[in-house]
Amino acid sequence: MLRTLEAWGNIWIRLFEFLGGVFGIVFDVIIWLKRSIFDKDVRFGRAATVGQIVRIGVRSIGIVCLVCGCIGLILAVQMEPPLATFGQTDKIANIVGVAILRELGPLISAIVLTGFAGAAIAAELGTMVVGEEIEALESQALNPIRFLAVPRVLATTLSLVLLTIIADVVAIFSAGFVSIELLGVPYELYKANTLSQVAISDFTTGLFKAGVFGLILASIACYNGFKVSGGAAGVGKATTDTVVQSVVSIVIADLIFSAMFYQLGWV
Repeated sequence: MLRTLEAWGNIWIRLFEFLGGVFGIVFDVIIWLKRSIFDKDVRFGRAATVGQIVRIGVRSIGIVCLVCGCIGLILAVQMEPPLATFGQTDKIANIVGVAILRELGPLISAIVLTGFAGAAIAAELGTMVVGEEIEALESQALNPIRFLAVPRVLATTLSLVLLTIIADVVAIFSAGFVSIELLGVPYELYKANTLSQVAISDFTTGLFKAGVFGLILASIACYNGFKVSGGAAGVGKATTDTVVQSVVSIVIADLIFSAMFYQLGWV
């Protein structure tokens, strides 16, 4: 009995330690961003942020387009048989538009970016910890959050929002291509159904989710990177933890947002 209670206690301690560390990163990043806007003595670090956007966002465009394009093809092909049973094949456009804009666009983009950029951020920061580069920054009175975390968090958040826009367009067009060329849905009907079904709220809520997902992903990656210990093995563990924790956190956040938007009548 005592061992069971101890095990559960350790689980809750690790959970609260994780949540506290991640929220601490988010809070510090917001503070430094605020200071960079209102305090002329604090530089924003635009060059570092732009460099991270290129490394995280621009280089992810290809893989995001590939994955989301395949998702659009799969949705169209898999929905055709049940809809054809009721003579509603043209409704593929309605379902794809809502599913992609509200859920799959931001969710798939976030998961892809987790493997592409989240692990890289954790490994990069972890290597700097092992190499005592973080201590070198602190010895020169340079805050690691300001110079390392802020550009990565900001770049990941902005990149994921922009990648979600690209993912939405690619997925909808790929589903439309299959529907029109292979499933016999007229182009004008597919276009009319898409425009009549989706609303601006579907698009904006998806982008809002993408921004939050990017913030979660980058904060978890920075948290795991900064707490690395144990040399190369610690870097590997931080990378693995980042991917697992980010995917789980993003899915849970998506569930929470879906419930909130449902209650608010935005679905």
